[in-house]
Amino acid sequence: MSAPLVLAVPSKGRLQQNAGAFFARCGLELIKPRGARDYRGAIAALDGVEIAYLSAAEITMQLGQGAVHLGVTGEDLLREMIPDTERRIVFIEQLGFGFANVAVAVPQAWIDVRSMADLDDVATAFRLKHERKMRLATKYANLTRGFFAEHGVVDYRIVESSGATEGAPAAGIAELIVDITTTGATLAANGLKVIEDGVILRSQANLVAARTASWDAAQRETARLLLDRIAAQKRAHAHREVRTRFAGMNETLLGVAREKFGVAAPFGGPTSSGMLTLHCPPEHVHALASFLREHGAGAVSVAALDYVYARDNPLYAKLAAELERT
Repeated sequence: MSAPLVLAVPSKGRLQQNAGAFFARCGLELIKPRGARDYRGAIAALDGVEIAYLSAAEITMQLGQGAVHLGVTGEDLLREMIPDTERRIVFIEQLGFGFANVAVAVPQAWIDVRSMADLDDVATAFRLKHERKMRLATKYANLTRGFFAEHGVVDYRIVESSGATEGAPAAGIAELIVDITTTGATLAANGLKVIEDGVILRSQANLVAARTASWDAAQRETARLLLDRIAAQKRAHAHREVRTRFAGMNETLLGVAREKFGVAAPFGGPTSSGMLTLHCPPEHVHALASFLREHGAGAVSVAALDYVYARDNPLYAKLAAELERT
């Protein structure tokens, strides 16, 4: 019997809630058959999957080591903790939650520091005046070094940030920081500002795969089934189903609808009875309904879609292609 496909998801907090909601929308309800306190689980409607509940940092480490097959974690941690990230990880899908920017922040009192070029000038002047390099507090040492090197900034040294990084300048531990921020409110409350070109990474939660995990045929098939449901929900989210019936609909009008409103006719053109089913991006449904009625439709219904399955499975195709390159 093949070992299960292991999917690592966050064990607590908003990330766990968002991950659970995401998989539920895809018809992949995460369950804990042995109780809520268990750190192992399953998917109710899909055999062959073991859920591992871990912290975001643990998920990242396990993915880097190939100890789990799939995981949900932030791109910031993946880029920071796994050297040569693209060689070890396959980015499958951005999940639309867990947004945060990794950014360079300096004291608001540094009114002349608006860019990395300004920071370079200040860092050089600071070293000449104080005979030491500016201290930078961060938990993102690798991302920081790479970003500062790209901008030619060398007169700084990284100091360990074991607590709240945004408090380091006020505590006299550092002159500036690199940290994650969403709204910037916490930075502002600590007298800091993000410099204009100082966003190192715009991160969010991602579904990713470990290239070095043991991918046997059964595990790949389980991944295909799982990703097929995610792809079906993604297609459904991107469209609304528009139905109408009128004899005047023809391929010319359908072509205009495709061009103007981005519609697709997944089941072909109008039937002999005039019935027509279209899939339309949500932002265009009202204009499409007006267009159809202007050309003879008496009634147009619009409905949300749960899943749209297609012959192709782009998420699994991407995974399979990347695993072949490993």
